[in-house]
Amino acid sequence: MSDAAIVCSNLSFAWPDDTPVFENLSFSVPSGRTGLVAPNGSGKSTLLKLIAGELAPATGTVSVDGTLGHLPQSLPLTGNLTVAEVLGIAEVIRALDAVESGDVAEEHFTTIGDDWDIEERTRAQLDRLGLAQLSLDRSLSTLSGGQVVSLGLAAQLLKRPDVLLLDEPTNNLDLEARHKLYDVLSDFNGCLLLVSHDRALLDRMERIAELGSDELRLYGGDFTEYEEAVRAEREAAEKNVRNAEQELKREKREMQQARERADRRASNAAKNLKNAGLPRIFAGNMKRGAQESAGRAGQMHASRVSEAKARLDEAGRALREEQRLTLELPDTRVPAGRNLFIGEGMRVRLGDEDVFAPGGVDLTVRGPERIALTGPNGAGKTTLMRLITGDLAPDSGEIKRNDGRIAYLSQRLDLLDLDLTVAENFAGFAPSRPEAERMNLLARFLFRGPRAHLPVGVLSGGERLRATLACVLCAEPAPQLLLLDEPTNNLDLVSAGQLESALDSYQGAFLVVSHDERFLTEIGVDRWLRLADGRLVESGGPEA
Repeated sequence: MSDAAIVCSNLSFAWPDDTPVFENLSFSVPSGRTGLVAPNGSGKSTLLKLIAGELAPATGTVSVDGTLGHLPQSLPLTGNLTVAEVLGIAEVIRALDAVESGDVAEEHFTTIGDDWDIEERTRAQLDRLGLAQLSLDRSLSTLSGGQVVSLGLAAQLLKRPDVLLLDEPTNNLDLEARHKLYDVLSDFNGCLLLVSHDRALLDRMERIAELGSDELRLYGGDFTEYEEAVRAEREAAEKNVRNAEQELKREKREMQQARERADRRASNAAKNLKNAGLPRIFAGNMKRGAQESAGRAGQMHASRVSEAKARLDEAGRALREEQRLTLELPDTRVPAGRNLFIGEGMRVRLGDEDVFAPGGVDLTVRGPERIALTGPNGAGKTTLMRLITGDLAPDSGEIKRNDGRIAYLSQRLDLLDLDLTVAENFAGFAPSRPEAERMNLLARFLFRGPRAHLPVGVLSGGERLRATLACVLCAEPAPQLLLLDEPTNNLDLVSAGQLESALDSYQGAFLVVSHDERFLTEIGVDRWLRLADGRLVESGGPEA
């Protein structure tokens, strides 16, 4: 397995409408753990499918050494499958049961092959991924989204793959499940290529692969080291651009000065020739010679200007466009100590079950607190947020809310009208702001010019997040309490950074549900709550 690798040569791929995704892409991925990064829509998932053979390239070849496992972002599973069927071991288990019952038909031994220990290996793999209590005959429809993802990974690992492709493997996983996945992947000895926006996972990689339309660049080290390398590249590129701009100005200035000197010499020469009384033919020859000399000098300077422009263009292409939000949101300021929400003894029943423990849960949110709400999947975190907003009334308990506005960003980002443009949606949230001010604010959220007049329905996930943030954070009145439910799910790393920038500028209180520890650290969380087993308790951090 030490030689396991992926090799792609001159790979090209386009969608049926001829929209190109890759053109003549060539690269190789060595054994070890590699994180694949690029903005949303760059073709990361498409590339994994091409490597897995699920899509065919228009041109080029893909070569994979050894057995391949692929866990896509959206698992093609149906709810009526059993755990054993998802793991691909159902037929082997039935054959083992038949042999143990005395049926020694040759077909059973053919089905079993070398997998006599399949149950032991399966139970060990499930245990490592936090699924130890999962029965092999349990229906998939009874599992949570996080359990389905972990189960899908277990199915791939049971193949004993030499090459493993993973697409957003931590989506829907709670913190405990994420840490188990980290440990499992750290022990994987083959060639691992994964797409993820989970920076804690990317920091466990041995190298980072940055995907472009016609190039895949490998950076040694983890994601933090990759960020440092990119920052250094940007600083060098900015310096090169400044130098190229100065060189172009100098060449233009020298060309203008050369023209002026040539014009002065020609004027003086004409006067001198006239005063010298030389024959006309001789004077004409001298004038043509001077013009030709001036022409050659002009061409030389024009060539140098052209070369300087080319160097500037080249330096500009190497300059990475930085897409950071720069915001000031003073209207969101909340005085310290102001009670924004008080809930006491809140109880909710869904169907025949209580969501919270007997006696309910208590929660108080004051001033500009930055609260992280953690806990396992299915613990009731979204239910609690709906109680805070008033979308859900408690079956018992008391709730008090301040007059200040509460804004809620759900995982679906469904706050905006998809048929209206970004500017039209924004006008609905801030109708009394002058149009020029609204357009200036949208530009700070990176919606400049025509981008502000695109329908929300055609925006990417990251763009829709920025549009929603603009409408929520600059609304009238501005929100004093902001609730975010898994805001980084399916966001690329650039968009996650933009969300961090926006929250850094926000001066009210927020409560965020997230399993992304790095994100929670970056946004300056100062209070940690954990909801588990129906109880809401203060904790010292994500793992407390």
